[in-house]
Amino acid sequence: MSQPHEGDDGTQRLPVIEQSPDPAAAAGAPGLDQSVSAADYDPVPVRADGEGGKAGRFWSVRRVPAALLALMLLAASGLFLYDIAAVRAHRSAMRWRVRLADWLAGHPVDDVAVLAGAGAVALLGIWLIVLAVTPGLRGILPMRRESAAVRAGLDRAAAALVLRDRAMEVAGVQSVRVRMGRTRVVVRALSHFRELDDVRADLDAALGTGIRELGLAGPPGLAVHVSRPVRKG
Repeated sequence: MSQPHEGDDGTQRLPVIEQSPDPAAAAGAPGLDQSVSAADYDPVPVRADGEGGKAGRFWSVRRVPAALLALMLLAASGLFLYDIAAVRAHRSAMRWRVRLADWLAGHPVDDVAVLAGAGAVALLGIWLIVLAVTPGLRGILPMRRESAAVRAGLDRAAAALVLRDRAMEVAGVQSVRVRMGRTRVVVRALSHFRELDDVRADLDAALGTGIRELGLAGPPGLAVHVSRPVRKG
């Protein structure tokens, strides 16, 4: 699978396509990119009638948060293990642990500093839970599944570029800004001639067709705003 990217020359980024691997064929296939495995994404059930299953969102592997958490836990575990081993060997405990124990002994549970520390730890835990239960990869829009063996996703910036080009083909449109969301597309156009209602109607028709042709699993809604350019001077 190749992730979408944009070249230095501003060319359009390609959709993300994931194909279920064939272990027998992938074992000796030359030139096969196996840098990202299917385990990085959520499994999608296959319908009994042989059609493509549910086109769910792509899941992010979130390597950076996982690596940071692992390093923090490794460092904390190493310090505590070393300190416990030193105490068991009849050596003095580390100064930071002695000071921490003395500080906690002199501060009750309802102390402001203790509550602030507990709140920070709770927020960190909530953040990790949110990362664990949410898909991520908000920049990739899932496409309709025609086959159970293939999953495809379209980069949000590439989809906005396609709709922008489609809008610029409408007569009377001078410039267009497209904001592509997962559930809604907001288009703001400037028209230098023709009636604004006529331009808006043509944009609704052209962009509605363009959204359907993107092949998205959940076609977003469309909001079109047309106005006149501001005259200078």
